[in-house]
Amino acid sequence: MVNSSKQNYLAIFGLLFGAMCWGIIWYPYRIMNDAGVSGVASSFYTYSIAIMLGVALFAKHWRGICKLPKSVIWLSLIAGWTNLSYVLAVIDGEVMRVMLLFYLSPLWTLLLAHFWLKETITKVGFFSICIAMIGAYIMLADPFNGTSNHIPLPQNKAEWLALSAGIGFSLTNVITRKSVHLSLAAKSMLVWVGVAGMSLLLMPFLGGAFPSPHFFTPSNWLIMTLIAILLMAATLFVQYGVTKITASRASVLFLFELVVAAIAAYYLANEAMQLNEWMGGALIIAAGLLAAFNHVED
Repeated sequence: MVNSSKQNYLAIFGLLFGAMCWGIIWYPYRIMNDAGVSGVASSFYTYSIAIMLGVALFAKHWRGICKLPKSVIWLSLIAGWTNLSYVLAVIDGEVMRVMLLFYLSPLWTLLLAHFWLKETITKVGFFSICIAMIGAYIMLADPFNGTSNHIPLPQNKAEWLALSAGIGFSLTNVITRKSVHLSLAAKSMLVWVGVAGMSLLLMPFLGGAFPSPHFFTPSNWLIMTLIAILLMAATLFVQYGVTKITASRASVLFLFELVVAAIAAYYLANEAMQLNEWMGGALIIAAGLLAAFNHVED
């Protein structure tokens, strides 16, 4: 009983720690961007560091690497794009708008699971989709502003990247559901390899010149190493947490990311949310929670 309680507390800590990391990770990436290192280059180097540390940490798991199915390539690429586009979005965009657009992912997960996994969308699921769409409309179109004529679409590249990151996250979730045979170590390494590979592939199109290792100062390397360690810890803690806690409870704990991001964005970047963003964001969060609880009931 005591061990079960300890595992429960550790799982809660893991999810909160992961949420905190993802809520603040944008700031060191912005520091690197201000130092002249693009988000693509920073992502390549930070995830390369994570891969090297992961190789040492998970050395005993590499024996069966050749037996992994080819579907892991898609998982790695999509997870890579998800993480990379998220980083690029939070560097250039308003942090909370980016995160709320990303949090539309439960909507995409419901739709993808319906058309790909043939899961039935219940009335509650359909209702959550409607709530999410209304929330996105309020946030993007700002209907309460009489002078606003905005079409309810993302307003810049960062917001489009955030939207694509949410869709990518949903795709990753759906593929992961069909990849239950993969271990925690394999899933983590696939994500890190995917981000590094996607960064290298897209650097000529998104990141400009590729900086050599000699370009970075010791402080740059320190920041990137700290980011890599945070990303590794967040990935492992979250993967552990979601295996010990119900999906509905985990979804509530994940919202801590938005709290951390809102506070950090206000004090570190002087970014404050407008009324329509608060209202739209609240509806998006409510839709995500509704979808999560509905999934557990099903």
